[in-house]
Amino acid sequence: MLNPRRLLVLREVLAAGSINAAARNLNYSPATISQHMTALARETGLVLFEKQGRGIVATDAARQLADQAAALLADFGRLERVVADLRGGDAEHLAIACFASASESWLPEVVRTVRRHRPNLTVEISLNEPVNGRGRRQPDLDIRTEPADGVELRLDGYRRHELTVEELLAVVPAGHRLAGAEQIALRDLEAEPWVDHDIYDSPIGRIMLSACRAAGFTPRYAARLDDHRAALRLVAAGIGVTVLPRLAVAELPDGLVAKPLVNPTVSRRIVVHARRDRRRGDLIARAVARLRASAHDTD
Repeated sequence: MLNPRRLLVLREVLAAGSINAAARNLNYSPATISQHMTALARETGLVLFEKQGRGIVATDAARQLADQAAALLADFGRLERVVADLRGGDAEHLAIACFASASESWLPEVVRTVRRHRPNLTVEISLNEPVNGRGRRQPDLDIRTEPADGVELRLDGYRRHELTVEELLAVVPAGHRLAGAEQIALRDLEAEPWVDHDIYDSPIGRIMLSACRAAGFTPRYAARLDDHRAALRLVAAGIGVTVLPRLAVAELPDGLVAKPLVNPTVSRRIVVHARRDRRRGDLIARAVARLRASAHDTD
């Protein structure tokens, strides 16, 4: 079985560029680093480094091994945190996975509510869009986006609760030719350069791309990124237009306007999957109730 510590050392050597630099970063001796790499080569049966001049260089096999080890090491780190919690005895956590706009708009009150109930609770919040969640705790609450007219996803071990259905809005600079319209037809944006806030193809991006294709075109992107706040800044700078859920445009930067999108109207459904946990059922139920209230307040 591969030793996770040696895989971590391998990644450090590649990141630092040499065994000596990795030794300094890890507070090890160069001899210790070399021993780890020799043992890892023996465990894997791979040539990890080759001599070049007076030094060594990593092989392609070493780089591929380090890349593939990233997810494993993240999960191993999560397991170590679980062990630390169990060793601590009374440590308690509530893990919430969600997308950025929900984290900003809804979760402050959720955290306040559950900590009022259990003052020693630690709430861990991680993004499930666009990242895949490697290394985080298994979520107790998983807040997700679905197509409003799509299949209702259900997760094993969780109860599904619908929070809200919200429309997507077109966001354009205040001086744009469409800024004065009461609503904007999706096809009117066909010729515009687009700023895409979903470079990693998460559910909201797929919803929008499907709507554009139904309208007969594919967006022409001027910029693509993974942060809706940064996308709004690019639109404000005149780079292009964007389409975002209502929750993500609650606070527009100066110089932007958001208009209802029509022909078609594009919507998303927001749901939370709550872990079935009899021991902490009351805590999770309180969090879900607060989420429902927050979602209702933003409707």
